[in-house]
Amino acid sequence: MNALAERYVRLILGIGLHDPDYVDAYYGPESLKPVLSDRDGACSLGALCCEADTLSDALARLDAAGIDDLEQLRLQYLRKQVSAARARLEMLSGRRLSFDEESSALYDAVAPSFSSDHFERLLADLDERLPGSGPVSDRLDMFRQAFIIPKPRLDDVFQAAVRECRRRTQEHVQLPKGEDFKVEYVNDKPWSGYNWYKGGFYSLIQVNTDLPIFIDRAIDLACHEGYPGHHVYNALLEAGLVRQRGWIEFTVYALFSPQSLIAEGTANHGIEVTFPTDSRVGFERDVLFPAAGLDPRRAEEYYAVHTLTGRLAYAGNEAARGYLDGRMTGKEAADWLVRYALFSPERAAQRIRFFEKYRSYVINYNLGQDLIKSYIERHAGASTKGRWEVFTQLITTPRTPAGLRS
Repeated sequence: MNALAERYVRLILGIGLHDPDYVDAYYGPESLKPVLSDRDGACSLGALCCEADTLSDALARLDAAGIDDLEQLRLQYLRKQVSAARARLEMLSGRRLSFDEESSALYDAVAPSFSSDHFERLLADLDERLPGSGPVSDRLDMFRQAFIIPKPRLDDVFQAAVRECRRRTQEHVQLPKGEDFKVEYVNDKPWSGYNWYKGGFYSLIQVNTDLPIFIDRAIDLACHEGYPGHHVYNALLEAGLVRQRGWIEFTVYALFSPQSLIAEGTANHGIEVTFPTDSRVGFERDVLFPAAGLDPRRAEEYYAVHTLTGRLAYAGNEAARGYLDGRMTGKEAADWLVRYALFSPERAAQRIRFFEKYRSYVINYNLGQDLIKSYIERHAGASTKGRWEVFTQLITTPRTPAGLRS
C-alpha cells in the first residue's frame, strides 16, 4: 500500500498545479513535488485523470483480508480520497455538477435540504427572545453591537482563549512535544479564520479582521483553528501516522476531499467537547468578557441568543445551494443569508465570496459537525472522558464520512 500511497501524493500535488487552492498543506519530500512545466505533460489534466483511474483500480483490487483495523481504515481513506480527486479533475476539465452532486463526489456526503418555512419557525423563537420590534435580523444586529471585541483588545482576548483551549485539550490529549502556532491578523479574505499547517507540528493561524469580531468568536476560532481543532488534528496525524508509521499520504492535505469533512467536523464539534455550554459561559463571563471590556453580567443573555442563532446554521447551505445551482442570483443569496441566517449585509457579501471560491465546501462545517457529534454520542455515551477518547480516535486515525454513519 505504501507505493500506492506515494502515487496518491504525486496525484494530489499534480492537481495542485491546476488548482492553487487544492493543496492545503504539504510537508513531504521535495522530490515528489512536480514542476510547473509538468502541467502540460505528465501532470496534464488528461494524464492525471488516467492516473486517478489506474490508482483507483489498484486500490479496489487490494485485498483487505488479513490486515489490521487501522490498515483497513487506511485503505478506505485512500479509496475515498482518490475518488474525490477524480471528481475534482472532472470539474477542472469543465464538468458542471449540482451542489448536491458536487458535495457527494468531493466530500462523500449530502447535506439535508430545508425550506424557508423551517427557518421561519426558528426565527419565531428568536423573535420572542430579542428585545424591540422590527425585522429579527436588524434587532439581532443591534443586540450584538454590545458584544464586539474592540480591535485593541482582540489579541489579548484571543490569546486568553487559546491558553484555556490548550489547557483543557492537554488534560485529555497528549500533544506532540514542541507543537506551536503563530497567530496573524489579516484582511480581505473570504473566510473568518484559517489554519495553514506547515509540518513539524507547527501552524500559522490567520484571523480576518475585515468585519467586527463578536465575543463568541474568540473561543470558536481558538478551538476550531487551534486546540483541539485543525492544529491538533494535523499535528497528531503527523506524529502518529507519518512519523511513526511512515504513511506518506498524510503529508499532503487535499482541501476538496472527504478529509475536509472530518477536519471541519471535528474542529467545530471540538468546541462543544472542550467547552460544554455551562462551562463556556462561566469562563467567558469570568475571563473573556472582562478582557474584552464587555459587561460580564450579560454573558448568559448573550449565549441564550447565540444558542438560538446556532440553530440557523443550515440556512447558509440553502443560500449556497440556490446560488451555485443557478436558482438564486448573488443578491438573492445574500438577501437569504440576511433574512434566514441573520447575517449583516457585509457578512453576507463576504459569505457569497466564500461560496464562489469554495463552493459546496460549506457543508463540511455544519453537516460535518453533526455527523461527528452523532458518532461520538453513539460510541462514547455521556461521560466527558468517553467523549474525549472517541474524539481523539477520530483525529488520530484515517476516517471517512461514510465511516461516521456506522
